[in-house]
Amino acid sequence: PDLISQQDQEESEEAKRLREERLAQYESKKAKKPALVAKSSILLDVKPWDDETDIIQADGLVWDSSKLVPVGYGIKKLQIQCVVEDDKVGTDMLEEWITSMDLAAFNKI
Repeated sequence: PDLISQQDQEESEEAKRLREERLAQYESKKAKKPALVAKSSILLDVKPWDDETDIIQADGLVWDSSKLVPVGYGIKKLQIQCVVEDDKVGTDMLEEWITSMDLAAFNKI
C-alpha cells in the first residue's frame, strides 16, 4: 500500500509540475502578444482651400482611398477615407486640422 500511495504522489507532483510549466508557457506567449488597438474607419468630405492644401500626417492616422465628388455648379469636393487609432486621433482633431470638412461615415473596426 505504501508503494502505491508513494507512486500516486509522485505522479501528482509530476502532473502539477507539467501544469505549472504549461501555464508559464501560456503566460509567456500571452505577454508577447501585442495588445488590441481600437481603430475606426472614417470617411471625410474635405473641401480644401486650393489645389496645394497639404494633407495632414499624424501618428495613428493612415490615409486611404480618395475621390473627387461633384457637389454642383462644377464644384467638386475631396472625399477621403482614413483609419485612425482611437486613442491617438479622433474626429475632433481631424476637424481642427482640416478647415472645412463634413463627417460622411464613421465605423468602428
